Amino acid sequence: MRIDTPALRSWLAGLAGVALAVAAVAAVPVPNPFAAAERGRVVPPPAVDAPAGAATSEVAVFAGGCFWGVQGVYQHVTGVTRAVSGYAGGDKATARYERVGRGDSGHAESVEITFDPRQVSYGTLLQIFFSVAHDPTELNRQGPDEGPQYRSTIFPTSSEQARIAKAYIAQLGAAKAFRAPIVTTIEADRPFFAAEGYHQDYLTLHPDQPYIAINDLPKIAELKRLFPGRYRDTPVLVNAAGR
Repeated sequence: MRIDTPALRSWLAGLAGVALAVAAVAAVPVPNPFAAAERGRVVPPPAVDAPAGAATSEVAVFAGGCFWGVQGVYQHVTGVTRAVSGYAGGDKATARYERVGRGDSGHAESVEITFDPRQVSYGTLLQIFFSVAHDPTELNRQGPDEGPQYRSTIFPTSSEQARIAKAYIAQLGAAKAFRAPIVTTIEADRPFFAAEGYHQDYLTLHPDQPYIAINDLPKIAELKRLFPGRYRDTPVLVNAAGR
């Protein structure tokens, strides 16, 4: 039986709340059942990357499961100036959370990342994407979320990005960087549409929400652990007033 995403997240939230309450009474730690799945690994950097040029701003779009966590990761990456949750892969008319959640609109929950290529390269963003932002071996799902709207996809915004992404996936596959095949797709020429306001900065604004605590905060911890030179404590937020 397929459980829709809002219901599943609600169920997980309730389950986590009960577990925490029991732990508080028993005064014992609660193991995180998703901890092993969320633990990242540093994969090799891309052999093919874009050299730093004169440009001061570039845009990348990645999809790797629920956009709350992916957005949160890149908001903590030095050189990223903006990270917006949204939808890519489908049409503007159906780029709405409730509609995308049905899984048949063609969209994937995505994050549009604006970055300074003089500070962080596109290849480095890809390395973080494959190392800590998501699991590229899960087909049409990430963790507890299931459906094509949670697929692993790169939406290149230029032919150069497409070339680098394709070469990197081939490189990681040849190196057997993961225990299972990489299922990440590359979908070019697909527009990005920003998600509703209540989805923006969700990880920062709701760190105690059980779904965030279980699935997404470990990714931030892994970014800090595995990429200390790329990590910054203060996230760059879409709504700065919401801090």
